[in-house]
Amino acid sequence: MTMAPNSRNRGEPEIPTAAKVAFLSRPHAYPEHPLQVYALETHMSWVFLTDTHAYKLKKPVRRDFLDFSSIELRRRDCEAEVILNRPLAPGIYLGMIPLIVSLSGELRLGGDGPVADWLVKMRRLPAERFLDQAILNGSVPGSETRLAAERLACFYRQARPIAMECTTYRRRLRDRVEDTCRELSRPECALPEAQLRHVAAAQLRFLDIHQTLVDERAEHDKIIEAHGDLRPEHICLVPEPVIIDRLEFNRDFRILDSADELSLLAVECERLGAAQVGRLFIEVHARISSDTPAPALLSFYKSCWACFRCKIAVWHVLDPEVRDTKKWSAAACDYLDRAERYVRDLDLG
Repeated sequence: MTMAPNSRNRGEPEIPTAAKVAFLSRPHAYPEHPLQVYALETHMSWVFLTDTHAYKLKKPVRRDFLDFSSIELRRRDCEAEVILNRPLAPGIYLGMIPLIVSLSGELRLGGDGPVADWLVKMRRLPAERFLDQAILNGSVPGSETRLAAERLACFYRQARPIAMECTTYRRRLRDRVEDTCRELSRPECALPEAQLRHVAAAQLRFLDIHQTLVDERAEHDKIIEAHGDLRPEHICLVPEPVIIDRLEFNRDFRILDSADELSLLAVECERLGAAQVGRLFIEVHARISSDTPAPALLSFYKSCWACFRCKIAVWHVLDPEVRDTKKWSAAACDYLDRAERYVRDLDLG
């Protein structure tokens, strides 16, 4: 594939994303000479699966919470992704590789020449061993699941606490509730307004009534730089389990109470029909870290995550590029119903 790279002001070759995707979808693009390449699209990236590796290409997108609009910004994000993910996924994140334009104007993976983009190179993991698929298949391996929970709990225990005033932490949680409610209340979201108001009011009342429970999390150094997106599809139950896709593009999203993050995993496991898996991760964390959060606090966190996942589902519904909007509309309603069920356990008196 021969390209005619125009130079931007920063000297970056202007190669359309479609051309990069077309090139990277072909087996001859890769040094391992795979028999086949599978291209998977997400909202923020393309992932190309060869027989043995996965290559991730960031889309040139800009949002309120991230900026991938230039090659240099994407390079920095690739670097951050590799560094951040290695502790929880040793041996998986192999490094970065440039997509270059050769002297003849052809795209090439690696080598010398003007850089058209950067990719993260990973060792490919078996799809059927990811926790979400294992749950759906009814084949969750007990020993590997416990090992994954122990790896995560040790990661939390070793993480450096983030110093934060109690009032600041409570303000962060209040802002989180109010921002999510405001987003979901937009008319185009088409969600039940009374249900939204009830859930948000209960969450805010919890913060008023149970200040001590919330303040203790900051006072006892439970706020850390966590994973940021702990869902079953990011946990691979290979013999030495790994946890991938740590959220790299916005550090503030990783600043969480460890119990808060585990609540997201619990919500997603419950939604897949395996509540016991989420409980296992919480129990292992409690044993290794000597941290047993109050049930009402976990219910609060779970209700907040259910609302957040509702927001993500709504974004998919409103995205003109998403085809299966009925699936995402149903997911949004399901998450909101779960949030309402969780607030029933907030001990509001």
